[in-house]
Amino acid sequence: MEIKVKKLKENAFLPTYGSPAAAGADLYAPAGKAYSIAPGETVFVKTGISVEIPEGYAGFVYARSSLGSKRGLAPANKVGVIDSDYRGEIMVALLNHSGERQTVEGGERVAQLVIAPVLHADFVPADELSDTARGAGGFGSTGK
Repeated sequence: MEIKVKKLKENAFLPTYGSPAAAGADLYAPAGKAYSIAPGETVFVKTGISVEIPEGYAGFVYARSSLGSKRGLAPANKVGVIDSDYRGEIMVALLNHSGERQTVEGGERVAQLVIAPVLHADFVPADELSDTARGAGGFGSTGK
């Protein structure tokens, strides 16, 4: 699948896959700009790119496991959604969960972008729903 990427800033990077089987393409902070993030603070890291996602697909912005587990930096909204009709700059709202100030350097990978198909459902009112073994159990109710 081809995804058109527009560089909005000369110092921006195109998304790249870290390995041939990687599901997510790395998103980068533009070169030459560092972001300092205090504990508990959220900072919008601009990537300097916009994308043209085909209709019927969406882009999902996920955390990079190394940033989250080693430095406490993860998207504040957990998963960002880029709709196929959005043409603005991709930004990553990084929240610092750690107890120390963190710096994201220019050229650093800040998140990963997964392109996936989406389905639109027809939501219809119903007086009854079918029964299941699980029923209304939630929030860990299926665990032992």
